[in-house]
Amino acid sequence: MINKFKLKIIVSSVVVLLPMIVGFSLWDKLPDSIATSFDWNGNITGYSSKTFAVVGLPAVLLVVNLICIAASCCDPKAKNISGKFFTLILCIVPVCSILCETIIYCKALDYNLNIVNIFPVFIGILFIILGCFLPKCKQNYTVGIKLPWTLHDEENWHKTHKMAGPLWIGGGILIILAGLFQLEIVFAAVIIALGIIPAVYSYLLYKNK
Repeated sequence: MINKFKLKIIVSSVVVLLPMIVGFSLWDKLPDSIATSFDWNGNITGYSSKTFAVVGLPAVLLVVNLICIAASCCDPKAKNISGKFFTLILCIVPVCSILCETIIYCKALDYNLNIVNIFPVFIGILFIILGCFLPKCKQNYTVGIKLPWTLHDEENWHKTHKMAGPLWIGGGILIILAGLFQLEIVFAAVIIALGIIPAVYSYLLYKNK
């Protein structure tokens, strides 16, 4: 898989580090202490050094990206991970890197950026995209709803993902709305439900069988 998607893997890794290049170009304008964490309302909850914000965070995300790639390529059932799904895996961390660093730089430079809705909307869109892929996802140990009974029963895996696909699409829409209207409780409840409902459904299939 690595040889087949070598170019995409390289591009994915380079994109993760692009905010580092931007940070170097803004180095003299950035303060020595930079806000790097925020609460639901966009209030600053933590600061980091300029070096970590510009260099450390993209480096950490690059490691995360490489771990995701390695896990996918070393999966015993890697052949079941479609090219489209693997491409999606290659896009998630780079988008996170650009999104996180854009928010951090804008806040550090006092640009008027409303960050309250950005992450919920991003997470909602991610669930919608995953929901479109789930029904077509074949058994593997890297992506999908990985439970003992789904991994050992292909029929259980198929039915669980077929059910979870539309559920995650609808949940993604609710997450976006919760983010736009700043409904923190609704956001948390939907996230929990999207994890629990497929697991319970899958377990009931296993027990009935």
